[in-house]
Amino acid sequence: MPFAEAREGLFSALHTSPHDRLVLAVAGAPGAGKSTVCELLLAEAQNRDVSAIVVPMDGWHLAHRTLERLGLAQVKGAPQTFDAEGFVALVARIAGQRPGDPSVWAPEFRREIEDAVTGAVEIRPEHRLVVVEGNYLLLDEHPWRNLADFFDTAWVLTPDESTRRTRLVERHERYGRSTEDARAHALGSDETNARRIEHNMVARAGLTVLEVDPG
Repeated sequence: MPFAEAREGLFSALHTSPHDRLVLAVAGAPGAGKSTVCELLLAEAQNRDVSAIVVPMDGWHLAHRTLERLGLAQVKGAPQTFDAEGFVALVARIAGQRPGDPSVWAPEFRREIEDAVTGAVEIRPEHRLVVVEGNYLLLDEHPWRNLADFFDTAWVLTPDESTRRTRLVERHERYGRSTEDARAHALGSDETNARRIEHNMVARAGLTVLEVDPG
Protein backbone atom coordinates (compact mmCIF):
# COMPACT_ATOMS: atom_id res chain seq x y z
CA MET A 1 0.00 0.00 0.00
CA PRO A 2 1.38 3.47 -0.84
CA PHE A 3 2.16 5.70 2.14
CA ALA A 4 -0.36 8.36 1.06
CA GLU A 5 -3.20 5.83 1.06
CA ALA A 6 -2.24 4.44 4.48
CA ARG A 7 -1.98 7.98 5.86
CA GLU A 8 -5.46 8.91 4.65
CA GLY A 9 -6.93 5.77 6.18
CA LEU A 10 -5.27 6.57 9.49
CA PHE A 11 -6.59 10.12 9.73
CA SER A 12 -10.02 9.00 8.54
CA ALA A 13 -10.14 6.59 11.49
CA LEU A 14 -9.19 9.41 13.86
CA HIS A 15 -11.90 11.62 12.39
CA THR A 16 -14.51 8.87 12.77
CA SER A 17 -13.71 8.44 16.48
CA PRO A 18 -12.90 12.01 17.60
CA HIS A 19 -12.59 11.20 21.31
CA ASP A 20 -10.50 8.04 21.12
CA ARG A 21 -6.74 7.58 21.13
CA LEU A 22 -5.19 5.58 18.31
CA VAL A 23 -1.91 3.76 18.91
CA LEU A 24 -0.08 3.06 15.65
CA ALA A 25 2.97 0.81 15.35
CA VAL A 26 5.44 1.75 12.61
CA ALA A 27 7.77 -1.24 12.25
CA GLY A 28 10.39 -2.38 9.79
CA ALA A 29 13.99 -3.40 9.31
CA PRO A 30 16.90 -1.04 10.01
CA GLY A 31 16.94 1.67 7.35
CA ALA A 32 13.34 1.05 6.24
CA GLY A 33 12.41 4.72 6.63
CA LYS A 34 10.56 4.60 9.94
CA SER A 35 11.84 7.94 11.23
CA THR A 36 10.97 9.68 7.96
CA VAL A 37 7.45 8.26 7.97
CA CYS A 38 6.98 9.36 11.59
CA GLU A 39 8.12 12.90 10.75
CA LEU A 40 5.63 13.02 7.88
CA LEU A 41 2.83 11.78 10.14
CA LEU A 42 3.60 14.42 12.77
CA ALA A 43 3.56 17.16 10.12
CA GLU A 44 0.25 15.89 8.75
CA ALA A 45 -1.23 15.69 12.25
CA GLN A 46 -0.25 19.31 12.85
CA ASN A 47 -1.86 20.34 9.56
CA ARG A 48 -5.08 18.60 10.62
CA ASP A 49 -4.99 19.92 14.20
CA VAL A 50 -4.56 16.43 15.64
CA SER A 51 -2.40 16.15 18.76
CA ALA A 52 0.26 13.51 18.11
CA ILE A 53 3.51 12.17 19.52
CA VAL A 54 6.16 9.67 18.38
CA VAL A 55 7.53 7.17 20.90
CA PRO A 56 10.74 5.51 19.65
CA MET A 57 11.68 1.99 20.71
CA ASP A 58 15.37 2.97 20.52
CA GLY A 59 15.12 4.78 23.84
CA TRP A 60 15.10 1.36 25.48
CA HIS A 61 18.63 0.45 24.37
CA LEU A 62 20.68 -0.83 27.27
CA ALA A 63 23.46 1.62 28.16
CA HIS A 64 26.59 1.17 26.07
CA ARG A 65 28.63 0.52 29.21
CA THR A 66 26.19 -2.24 30.15
CA LEU A 67 26.44 -3.79 26.68
CA GLU A 68 30.23 -3.83 26.99
CA ARG A 69 30.00 -5.51 30.39
CA LEU A 70 27.60 -8.13 29.00
CA GLY A 71 29.70 -8.73 25.88
CA LEU A 72 26.92 -7.43 23.62
CA ALA A 73 28.44 -4.21 22.30
CA GLN A 74 29.27 -5.78 18.92
CA VAL A 75 25.61 -6.69 18.33
CA LYS A 76 24.14 -3.40 19.60
CA GLY A 77 20.70 -3.04 18.04
CA ALA A 78 19.78 -6.74 18.27
CA PRO A 79 16.66 -7.62 20.31
CA GLN A 80 18.69 -8.79 23.30
CA THR A 81 20.36 -5.36 23.62
CA PHE A 82 17.12 -3.65 24.70
CA ASP A 83 15.15 -3.53 27.94
CA ALA A 84 12.25 -5.20 26.17
CA GLU A 85 10.21 -5.84 29.32
CA GLY A 86 10.43 -2.17 30.25
CA PHE A 87 9.38 -1.13 26.76
CA VAL A 88 6.35 -3.45 26.77
CA ALA A 89 5.31 -2.01 30.15
CA LEU A 90 5.60 1.53 28.76
CA VAL A 91 3.43 0.76 25.71
CA ALA A 92 0.85 -0.87 27.99
CA ARG A 93 0.70 2.35 30.05
CA ILE A 94 0.31 4.43 26.89
CA ALA A 95 -2.54 2.25 25.64
CA GLY A 96 -4.28 2.50 29.00
CA GLN A 97 -3.79 6.24 29.53
CA ARG A 98 -7.08 8.10 29.99
CA PRO A 99 -8.14 11.77 30.30
CA GLY A 100 -7.02 13.13 33.64
CA ASP A 101 -4.19 10.60 34.01
CA PRO A 102 -0.64 11.90 34.54
CA SER A 103 1.82 12.12 31.68
CA VAL A 104 3.80 9.04 30.73
CA TRP A 105 7.51 9.71 30.22
CA ALA A 106 9.69 7.76 27.81
CA PRO A 107 13.44 7.73 27.12
CA GLU A 108 14.97 8.79 23.82
CA PHE A 109 18.10 7.44 22.12
CA ARG A 110 20.65 10.10 21.15
CA ARG A 111 23.00 8.96 18.42
CA GLU A 112 25.49 11.72 19.16
CA ILE A 113 26.25 10.06 22.50
CA GLU A 114 25.22 6.50 21.52
CA ASP A 115 23.05 6.25 24.62
CA ALA A 116 19.51 6.90 25.81
CA VAL A 117 18.34 9.93 27.79
CA THR A 118 15.60 9.24 30.33
CA GLY A 119 12.40 11.26 30.56
CA ALA A 120 12.89 12.90 27.16
CA VAL A 121 9.47 12.16 25.59
CA GLU A 122 6.23 13.25 27.29
CA ILE A 123 3.06 11.40 26.33
CA ARG A 124 0.08 13.40 27.58
CA PRO A 125 -3.52 12.17 27.85
CA GLU A 126 -4.60 14.63 25.15
CA HIS A 127 -2.35 13.04 22.52
CA ARG A 128 -4.88 11.44 20.18
CA LEU A 129 -2.35 9.76 17.91
CA VAL A 130 0.59 7.93 19.46
CA VAL A 131 3.03 6.53 16.92
CA VAL A 132 5.28 3.84 18.38
CA GLU A 133 8.31 3.35 16.14
CA GLY A 134 10.90 0.58 16.08
CA ASN A 135 12.39 -2.51 14.52
CA TYR A 136 10.90 -5.17 16.78
CA LEU A 137 7.33 -4.03 17.40
CA LEU A 138 5.93 -7.12 15.65
CA LEU A 139 8.68 -9.59 16.51
CA ASP A 140 7.18 -12.95 17.47
CA GLU A 141 9.57 -13.56 20.35
CA HIS A 142 9.15 -13.11 24.11
CA PRO A 143 8.43 -10.49 25.37
CA TRP A 144 8.13 -8.48 22.15
CA ARG A 145 5.05 -10.38 20.94
CA ASN A 146 3.04 -8.90 23.84
CA LEU A 147 3.26 -5.45 22.23
CA ALA A 148 0.67 -6.42 19.62
CA ASP A 149 -2.03 -6.40 22.31
CA PHE A 150 -1.63 -2.63 22.70
CA PHE A 151 -1.63 -1.47 19.07
CA ASP A 152 -4.79 -0.43 17.23
CA THR A 153 -3.11 -0.89 13.88
CA ALA A 154 0.39 -1.54 12.59
CA TRP A 155 2.39 -0.59 9.52
CA VAL A 156 5.32 -2.65 8.29
CA LEU A 157 7.49 -0.56 5.99
CA THR A 158 8.60 -2.40 2.85
CA PRO A 159 11.06 -0.27 0.88
CA ASP A 160 13.22 -1.54 -1.96
CA GLU A 161 16.01 -3.57 -0.32
CA SER A 162 18.81 -1.86 -2.23
CA THR A 163 17.47 1.54 -1.18
CA ARG A 164 17.20 0.39 2.43
CA ARG A 165 20.81 -0.81 2.58
CA THR A 166 22.14 2.34 0.89
CA ARG A 167 20.20 4.48 3.36
CA LEU A 168 21.63 2.48 6.24
CA VAL A 169 25.24 2.87 5.10
CA GLU A 170 24.74 6.62 4.70
CA ARG A 171 23.27 6.86 8.20
CA HIS A 172 26.27 5.10 9.74
CA GLU A 173 28.61 7.42 7.83
CA ARG A 174 26.75 10.49 9.13
CA TYR A 175 27.46 9.37 12.67
CA GLY A 176 31.18 9.01 12.16
CA ARG A 177 31.83 5.54 10.77
CA SER A 178 34.19 5.12 7.83
CA THR A 179 32.61 3.92 4.58
CA GLU A 180 34.17 0.49 5.06
CA ASP A 181 32.97 0.20 8.65
CA ALA A 182 29.51 1.53 7.73
CA ARG A 183 29.11 -1.10 5.01
CA ALA A 184 30.34 -3.86 7.31
CA HIS A 185 27.81 -2.89 9.99
CA ALA A 186 24.92 -2.47 7.54
CA LEU A 187 25.56 -5.80 5.82
CA GLY A 188 26.51 -7.59 9.04
CA SER A 189 24.56 -7.19 12.28
CA ASP A 190 21.95 -4.88 10.72
CA GLU A 191 21.23 -7.43 8.00
CA THR A 192 21.01 -10.24 10.55
CA ASN A 193 18.43 -8.21 12.48
CA ALA A 194 16.48 -7.45 9.29
CA ARG A 195 16.17 -11.15 8.45
CA ARG A 196 15.16 -11.96 12.02
CA ILE A 197 12.33 -9.44 11.76
CA GLU A 198 11.24 -10.72 8.35
CA HIS A 199 11.03 -14.36 9.41
CA ASN A 200 9.51 -13.90 12.89
CA MET A 201 6.55 -11.57 12.54
CA VAL A 202 3.67 -11.87 14.97
CA ALA A 203 0.13 -12.61 13.79
CA ARG A 204 -2.55 -11.39 16.19
CA ALA A 205 -6.30 -11.66 15.69
CA GLY A 206 -7.88 -8.22 15.62
CA LEU A 207 -4.66 -6.39 14.74
CA THR A 208 -4.64 -4.94 11.23
CA VAL A 209 -1.13 -5.03 9.76
CA LEU A 210 -0.55 -3.05 6.56
CA GLU A 211 2.51 -3.34 4.36
CA VAL A 212 3.35 0.27 3.52
CA ASP A 213 5.78 1.45 0.85
CA PRO A 214 7.41 4.57 2.32
CA GLY A 215 8.41 5.73 -1.17
